[in-house]
Amino acid sequence: MDKLTGDDIVRMFVAIATILVAARIFGEIARRLAQPVVLGEIFAGILLGPTVLGSIAPELHQFLFPSKGAVALSQDAFKTLAIALFLLVAGMEVELSVMWKQGRTALSVGLMGIALPFALGFGAARLAPDLLGATSSVSPETFALFFATALSISALPVIAKTLMDLHLYKSDFGMTVIAAAVFNDLVGWLIFAVILGQIEYAHGPTHHMPIGVTLAVTAGFAALMLTAVRWLIHRTLPWILAHASFPTGVIGFALALALAGAAFTEFIGIHAIFGAFLVGVALGDSAHLRERTRTTITEFVSSIFAPLFFGSIGLSVNFITNFDPVLCGFVLAIACLGKIVGCGFGARWTKLSWRESWAIGFGMNARGAMEIILGTLALQYGIIREPMFVALVFMALATSMMSGPMMQRLLRTKRATRIERFIHSRTFVPRLRAIDRKSAIDELCQSLAATSRLDYARISTAVWEREQATPTGIGNGLAVPHARIDGLTQPFIAVGLSEAGVDFGATDGKAAHIVFVILTPASDHSTQLELLADIGRTFVQAAARERALKLRSFTELLAFLRTEPTAA
Repeated sequence: MDKLTGDDIVRMFVAIATILVAARIFGEIARRLAQPVVLGEIFAGILLGPTVLGSIAPELHQFLFPSKGAVALSQDAFKTLAIALFLLVAGMEVELSVMWKQGRTALSVGLMGIALPFALGFGAARLAPDLLGATSSVSPETFALFFATALSISALPVIAKTLMDLHLYKSDFGMTVIAAAVFNDLVGWLIFAVILGQIEYAHGPTHHMPIGVTLAVTAGFAALMLTAVRWLIHRTLPWILAHASFPTGVIGFALALALAGAAFTEFIGIHAIFGAFLVGVALGDSAHLRERTRTTITEFVSSIFAPLFFGSIGLSVNFITNFDPVLCGFVLAIACLGKIVGCGFGARWTKLSWRESWAIGFGMNARGAMEIILGTLALQYGIIREPMFVALVFMALATSMMSGPMMQRLLRTKRATRIERFIHSRTFVPRLRAIDRKSAIDELCQSLAATSRLDYARISTAVWEREQATPTGIGNGLAVPHARIDGLTQPFIAVGLSEAGVDFGATDGKAAHIVFVILTPASDHSTQLELLADIGRTFVQAAARERALKLRSFTELLAFLRTEPTAA
């Protein structure tokens, strides 16, 4: 029986340990420089690959990362497992209900965010295949479909993390971007999975079905996973929680289900990543998936398998010899043009302001991990050559790095908007009597109506309707129910403190002890975002929230807001 020798096992473990350590070190350096962690992980792989280590110590590089043999095969197996588990986590970030709640705006942004980049990518690949490095091993149509898909897909995990860092995740703006990204990911991965299925079928795997049957089975599998299986998982999780050890029982169930889904889609001729992604979507949508379990799975994959995959990206390609500045510049330009303009006009079509529309475009432009995974698989299957892979990695990192700063620049005003300017003595309620969301909103809206002379029923109804669409608990004991009101000339804010806590549907499961009701003019699309960001900065530290809960007068509140240091 074939098996790894003792020398093979030593080389395999040393190589994995080297990648993990280097990826962690450079990932932390990137984080401290306010850059995506994935940037540091990829840089670590470039240092360990033929670009650096292979040039200065080729024998050591070949010992750790051979191009063929049992060790190379085992490392490839680890990379395949890492991709599947990373897509499980990416799928768990998807909230299907968000797409329906955001409605027309998210659909418009999502459709235009796919259509224009796809058209530009397909046209460029057909008109200039030599410039883009099309290979002879696949048909021109397949290469064009791949390049079009690569420009169309966004990176949901990167987008979500960026919005959370900017304290915009729970805002109307943030939910629109997330919903459109969900739509992009589902459609983009389906198209690319079909492309991979065509490539594998063309190379003659006898166990795969004809492509027409594969398409039908894939569509049926996706529909089944997002309906019946999603419902079944939701019904099964309480039983697992009741009868299995927590959280290991649920984690084992989640990982086993992801691997089963990956195996099924690989069997029918679609890449394993698509099955793992759909399992993640179905699993993550259940309210019974505890935040601790979700966090444990995410941290487990993010600390081991994600660095292993992204650190391995630079191991097989020399990024210096394969760096083509013309190709990199062209891919970056056409990618930004298609996504920013497409999503921007899609948002503008729904009557959002130009400033907010362009901010949505830049938010959707982040490609990050998803684009790199697409490029890796395309290189593996011979769809692209090394220069195009380097260009895709360069584009993915560049768009991820520009996304957050450009959104900040487009959404901010010249004068920082602070919540202290819009809270009055009668809109501070140090002891909320409410025990549920509706009564808390009503109690705070009464104080706003008395101060602003606004119609109580009108503002209370507006805030409650917005709350029903998307719960506004942002975690860590904070909630920010809000609404845009026609006829307002300035924002109005009420804040209440609840000792018992009120459930506002936060993802961490914690009740809200500090509740803000924010009213902003309907025509002003940026002030609401700035106020939410200011709340996030002011109360980001647990110590600050504990001090706030001890406030008993408006004077104390005002002193707290003016002296409390905010996070950068």
